[in-house]
Amino acid sequence: MISIAERHKYIKEQLAKNGFIRVQDIADQLNVTGATIRKDLRILESQNVLFRTHGSATPVKPQIMDLSVKEKITKNVEQKRIIAKAANKLIVENDAVILGSGSTVTAFASILEPIGLLNVVTPSLGIAILLSDKDNIDIGILGGSLIKKSLSVRNSYSEEGLKNISCSKLFIGVDGIDLESGFTCATFEEAHLTNVMMQAATKTIVLADSTKFGKRGFGKIGNIDDIDAIITDPGIPKSLMKKIEDLGVQIIIAE
Repeated sequence: MISIAERHKYIKEQLAKNGFIRVQDIADQLNVTGATIRKDLRILESQNVLFRTHGSATPVKPQIMDLSVKEKITKNVEQKRIIAKAANKLIVENDAVILGSGSTVTAFASILEPIGLLNVVTPSLGIAILLSDKDNIDIGILGGSLIKKSLSVRNSYSEEGLKNISCSKLFIGVDGIDLESGFTCATFEEAHLTNVMMQAATKTIVLADSTKFGKRGFGKIGNIDDIDAIITDPGIPKSLMKKIEDLGVQIIIAE
């Protein structure tokens, strides 16, 4: 029979490889009971090796802090650059899109190239300023109270501005993507506005580097299958990628 030390070693290896594990999967692979694996996970959690959730675990505690966009923009710069380039390929002639706030969407805005005339609606003042230097882009800025951390606006005025528009695509950043929690951001208010933006667009496309998988924020935007596509970098765990694709979500690997 496999020893406790061997089980713990295997669990750590699978966490490092896949970014998450499911209790029943590990139990089946090691030919032990789910109760045994749950006990192992409790021990490893007490050692700060992992964070347990219902029926699964991630390598670290997944809750994220609400950092400012100025702090976020300095992290994972290369990943954001290639994600931005891949997102730009989805812009079609005479398109109309919504750009959410956040550092990855800001990276996208910085290299965005219209084909013909491009209509852009955004709650982000920073993104609006970036786009103001580009030709052939009409910019609509949502109203509301300014959130200094994200340099974006939100409240009922923001939502009101979305009632009479229809766009082909919404591009958003997230703070976490988790099979159980769905896709999340740092605050409830941001999650609510993102939901309203989703209703004003035909497709929702998440721009997220691979460090966002297995993390979660306080504000839940929706379930994984509520979105149409995720653009990420090659660091996404392959087994997690398959589970997300099985839910009908397209994953585009930016390289």
